[in-house]
Amino acid sequence: MRKLLILLAGTLLPAAPALAQDLLNNGATLTLTGGAVLSVGGSLSNSSGTLDLSSGANQLYVGSNLLNASGATLTPGSASTVTLNGTAAQQLDLKGAGLANLTVNNTSGGVTLPANSNADVAGVLTLTSGTVTTHASATLRLLNGATLTGESSTRYVAGNLAAVKTSVPAAAATTFPNGLAITPAAALANLTVTRTAGLNTAQLSYGTNASSTHAGIDQIWRTSAPLTNAAVQLTWLSANDRGLTTFAGTQVWARAAAPVAGAGWARISASQNAAATRTATGTVPATTSFSFFTVGTADAPLPVTLVDFTAQAEGPAAVRLRWATATELNNASFTVERSLDGRTFAGIGTVAGAGSATTHHDYTLLDMKLPADAPVLYYRLRQVDLDGTFGYSPVRVVTLGGPATLVLFPNPTHGGPATLTGAIPGTVVRVFDALGRVVIQATAEADGTARLALPVGVATGVYAVRGGNQTLRLVVE
Repeated sequence: MRKLLILLAGTLLPAAPALAQDLLNNGATLTLTGGAVLSVGGSLSNSSGTLDLSSGANQLYVGSNLLNASGATLTPGSASTVTLNGTAAQQLDLKGAGLANLTVNNTSGGVTLPANSNADVAGVLTLTSGTVTTHASATLRLLNGATLTGESSTRYVAGNLAAVKTSVPAAAATTFPNGLAITPAAALANLTVTRTAGLNTAQLSYGTNASSTHAGIDQIWRTSAPLTNAAVQLTWLSANDRGLTTFAGTQVWARAAAPVAGAGWARISASQNAAATRTATGTVPATTSFSFFTVGTADAPLPVTLVDFTAQAEGPAAVRLRWATATELNNASFTVERSLDGRTFAGIGTVAGAGSATTHHDYTLLDMKLPADAPVLYYRLRQVDLDGTFGYSPVRVVTLGGPATLVLFPNPTHGGPATLTGAIPGTVVRVFDALGRVVIQATAEADGTARLALPVGVATGVYAVRGGNQTLRLVVE
């Protein structure tokens, strides 16, 4: 017959369910056998002893923190289950130890893994209530054969969730429980996929383009070994859409090395409609290798590998456009587009791309047919892939003659970001509402550009944009 037991002062006694007492195991051996149930209303700290759950389908319930100190012994066995069932924030700090099965049923506050404290699950990770959040330096790891059930946008693992497969066969899809499926041309062994999600941190949980004007979902997957000649399928949670509102033009992006400064992402799929499924597929070619994967959209693309783009007047009647790529994948061409108002663009010239390349490429185009009497011109690149899919670079602004003045575009705006050019680098640019309250502020970059990302749902009307001693009107429609 099962008994509900709690260890208090080295002695096993019947538990008092109404008491949320802590249990400290300081050098003793605590063993559960034969399907026993141990409920700890407070924290369980295995500071220097042994916690042995290995004999049978034992149940351990912890209402607060579960702590296993370095040097202490935690033996989970293969059938035991640990349930974190607190009503306030809990901490899981196993210092690299493992559990057979883990159930998270936290009704308020969630469960956290602190810095540098990994934890392994060999059987089933079950989420029934509450979010598990790992520190950026900690990982919750699902060992080979482990499964994950119950994950949804209201209860999931934020931070690092790794999954291990000792064998990934060739020409067959292998699904990792953290949302990545891989179909390699050749078999893989001992592959770990780590999903970093929900941290809302650029280059850690989501990728950006080189100018940080566009970003993908709040999930990045990385593989312990680079993938070559393999199909990948990525599935994400709507909680990690990261503000993207449409997935009709979903694209899969990949990198060879860890994301830094937004550069180096390459698109490995055509645009596809993932609005209903939050699932997208892509292909790593046989000529390249990638270890990092994420999702962007055609409306807010990550970079094709564009690392530099400048526009500079050359005398009174020409503008020189220069840009560079670090790597390219299926890149057909670049079309330079020009605008008089920053809103309506038209192509003025096309330069062939390098197709697929892993080396640096420089490009240039000289615009010698400038519109008459135009004080300011706006330029952007339209990058086109071999399958016809395209994306846009950030806009560059050229002032022709006379002192630089502030220029704001697009204006009017429909609630999206606006860009101010012509400011002195380092100037704080502020947007004020009709009552004189600051809505948002940004600092002008080295090229005099400040990106004004208006808050979601900002009210329509007229706003004042002030940079230095100049003030412009911004109309939000």
